[in-house]
Amino acid sequence: MRSHRRTTRVLGSLLLVAAAGISSFAAAPSGAAASPTVTPLGQIVPAPLKAEPAGPGFEITAKTRIRVEKGNAAERRAGEYLADVLRPATGYKLPVTDSGGSDGIRLRISAEPANKALGAEGYRVISARGSLTITSWSDAGLFHGIQTVRQQLPAALEKKTRQRGPWRIAGGTIEDTPRYGYRGTMLDVSRHFFTVDQVKRYIDQAALYKMNKLHLHLSDDQGWRIAIDSWPRLATYGGSTQVGGGKGGYYTKAQYKEIVAYAASRHLEVIPEIDMPGHTNAALASYADLNCNGVAPPLYTGTEVGFSSLCVKKDVTYDFVDDVIRELAALTPGEYLHIGGDEAHSTSHEDFVAFMEKVQPVVAKYGKKVMGWHQLAGADPVKGAVVQYWGYDKTGAAEREEVVNAAKNGTKLVLSPADRAYIDHKYTKDTPLGLSWAGYVEVERSYDWDPATYLQGAPADSVMGVEAPLWTETLSTSAHLDYMAFPRLPGIAELGWSPAATHDWEKYKVRLAAQAPRWDALGIGYYKSPQVPWPGK
Repeated sequence: MRSHRRTTRVLGSLLLVAAAGISSFAAAPSGAAASPTVTPLGQIVPAPLKAEPAGPGFEITAKTRIRVEKGNAAERRAGEYLADVLRPATGYKLPVTDSGGSDGIRLRISAEPANKALGAEGYRVISARGSLTITSWSDAGLFHGIQTVRQQLPAALEKKTRQRGPWRIAGGTIEDTPRYGYRGTMLDVSRHFFTVDQVKRYIDQAALYKMNKLHLHLSDDQGWRIAIDSWPRLATYGGSTQVGGGKGGYYTKAQYKEIVAYAASRHLEVIPEIDMPGHTNAALASYADLNCNGVAPPLYTGTEVGFSSLCVKKDVTYDFVDDVIRELAALTPGEYLHIGGDEAHSTSHEDFVAFMEKVQPVVAKYGKKVMGWHQLAGADPVKGAVVQYWGYDKTGAAEREEVVNAAKNGTKLVLSPADRAYIDHKYTKDTPLGLSWAGYVEVERSYDWDPATYLQGAPADSVMGVEAPLWTETLSTSAHLDYMAFPRLPGIAELGWSPAATHDWEKYKVRLAAQAPRWDALGIGYYKSPQVPWPGK
């Protein structure tokens, strides 16, 4: 059930410096305002590939300009984004300019070999007296570099009103590139509906930690959340409620495109999911013809799973699937479309296999690649399909073997083990929110596993990356999302981004604790795990 070291020696020593609260800048002169402790270079989440301290570092002042190259639209967008981040708390104008100059904050996208060697999402930050330079091969890498710079600055930067400086960044060079190309989180908007602004807020939180995929769970038994012109009652009726009987809601096509565009501006690709053939009560209630007996069931507001199924043997089922995938694919610029496939307990294995044989080609027909929960491995995943594994310690050997065999045959994997990566699960028995069917998932347990070796027998190169699903049976507000996602979301992000050699809970928890003032400034109410040495603890 799913609802369910290359750590450099320098980086290791920097973490000890961070724990001791030692600044890399000289003390303020007598009579000057007390300076906040400067974050040691590399004391960020996710941990960077390499951090080499050197020199006095850079300070943002009222005279600082953000410099981009003339005619480079991507650099200009990144510059305006960075200025929007920096202006409220600093109170500085920080003009974005394409006039020449070697001072200030310089943003550069360049195909020079040193940048290309860091890959499409890699970046380099050089902090020196008088200049801060962020370079990359791509606009995505430039954006990730900006997130690193944010974390190197004082946490008060995140506030929306003017704060006292200075705004200093430790000196030296960071070179960074992700371990995996897929670093995602899933937001379930079906069990409880979340508005466009609430989804945008979650996108910004994921982007701060360099995640690059947003998997939206758009349909389930309790609600259908995307307008489909050819089947309008899916949204207007099937989307009219949610768990507990609230009013629900759905996204118009314009609203969905707004979410997609906002995610793209933060370099996250939206992967929409229409779960089938199970988890379909909202659709079955909306259209009687989709039921084998031709009778529409009532809307459902509970939290049980496995009781619903599309009628596999009816032709109208595949007309429905074709229309939904066609319309959703047209709205989605990303390469993947998720077709669910989990917990189809009311569908026989024979029918499940037959259904997937018919549905997977429809995804390709409309220019997308198939993603599915790991039960898809028990059918016949098409070439290029991605299987998302959500099993856990108690998952049976036969089920795991199906996934491993699919991986050996070329199917790629995204790992979301429920007792590690499901950030809707309770931290402890006393957690007021969340589920616990896969056990309790404290912060250390969520972080302390290796995607490359987690699924024994699966080739390491079959793993595309990791995803942190956030199911919402018990979550109905942004405050609920914050509490369950933080502090676990940054840990899953680090598993996807950072080199395996940096994986060390004792060092990680120090860097994680240092994030708390930033979350406070951002208004993120997080779980204060006793496993983490939070400031003031």
